[in-house]
Amino acid sequence: MKKTQIALAILASTLMASAAHAQSSVTLFGLIDTGITYVSNQSGKSNVKMDDGVNGPNLWGMRGVEDLGGGTKAIFELVNQFQVNNGSFMPNASLFSRTALVGLTNERAGKITLGNQYDFMTDALYFAGNDPAEISGHFYAFRAGPFKKLALPSNATGAFDWDRMAGERISNSVKYVTPVFNGFSAGAMYGFGNVAGSIGAGNSTSFALNYAANSFGANAAYTNIKYYTAGSPQVSVRNWGVGAHYKFGGWFTNALFTTVHNSANGASVYEGSVGAQYRITPALAAGASYMYMKGNSVVDNNHAHQAAAILDYSLSKRTDVYVLGVYQRASSGALAQLNGMNSADGTSSGQTQAVARVGLHTRF
Repeated sequence: MKKTQIALAILASTLMASAAHAQSSVTLFGLIDTGITYVSNQSGKSNVKMDDGVNGPNLWGMRGVEDLGGGTKAIFELVNQFQVNNGSFMPNASLFSRTALVGLTNERAGKITLGNQYDFMTDALYFAGNDPAEISGHFYAFRAGPFKKLALPSNATGAFDWDRMAGERISNSVKYVTPVFNGFSAGAMYGFGNVAGSIGAGNSTSFALNYAANSFGANAAYTNIKYYTAGSPQVSVRNWGVGAHYKFGGWFTNALFTTVHNSANGASVYEGSVGAQYRITPALAAGASYMYMKGNSVVDNNHAHQAAAILDYSLSKRTDVYVLGVYQRASSGALAQLNGMNSADGTSSGQTQAVARVGLHTRF
């Protein structure tokens, strides 16, 4: 009898452990992109270089879900971004500096997460499918332009990814997203400045309003980041934007409008862009976009036109090969600069700059 009871106890324990395991999961995932890029003008010279993280960033990460019962789940995400061509971390980055968060989610109550995570310029506008850059020139087609006088704090060029849609994050943040009601949802986010004696110093806020129904979606987002340095005036950088997308037949179309304002010098820039992608065959897709950017008097009223296109062929569900091109023409007297041209000699010596690229992109 005792042996039977012991055997039954072991069996019950094993079944309970198996059930708990079935209700929880940890997923490993990643993206890798690399290729050869031709740049028409870097400080007056052309360049052929190996570049990575263009058709999506190079990422390796883990996502975990634990079912807590009653429709509530605990979640976490740890993501590293790296440079595949030399195997190193991104500049000034660490193991999980892309994202690191933990939280709770419930279909009726929504989702709350804490950590280092995307604000709603990325989360609501880009991830929803509203960015024409995503279906054309990818990283090279994000917002940059002849706007170095924006002088954004902690920015590689002063205007790199000035609308924060290439995956910018807010550290020390709490983020809440509501459940979906009749296609509508909303989000709010607060980043703590962690400055003793002043709860408003160095803090950040971000908000979103979302709508999705069948093949159509529309989103709006706002983010305000405060940069604090002891003994210096606080600098506030404000972004807001709206976007929409629509899918019909083999077509996917989207449109985007975004802005930036730097309180330190009064510089402002806005952009409007449209894009379309057509699925030629199940394996072959073509995409194109057009963007117009315009700055205020602080950035010399500079403006720029930008066009991008891509032809993408799927070798499998995970792996693509592609060719893409991006062209920018700045206003008279201004120096063109495509996004991602961040080196000291990355800026064009004239009004135009173009890139052409062939690459390989895989997911796991």
